Amino acid sequence: MVLYTPLSMEEIYPEEENHYQLINYQGKSVYVTKNETGELQLMRLMSTDPQDFLNNSFTPGTMLINEFVQQMK
Repeated sequence: MVLYTPLSMEEIYPEEENHYQLINYQGKSVYVTKNETGELQLMRLMSTDPQDFLNNSFTPGTMLINEFVQQMK
């Protein structure tokens, strides 16, 4: 069976509870997780613009600067 979806495998087949949070960072929606020191680490960029994926600010694993982070509802 082929499943065409923009969702990740973790979202379709959750194995354990993940602690990802959707936030707005520099005007883009991203999934982040908090590490043991309380800093936010970028896990995934949610964008339809291919140019966003060429921006090094949105590389997975990047530690985010808190002054540019806005909580999404």
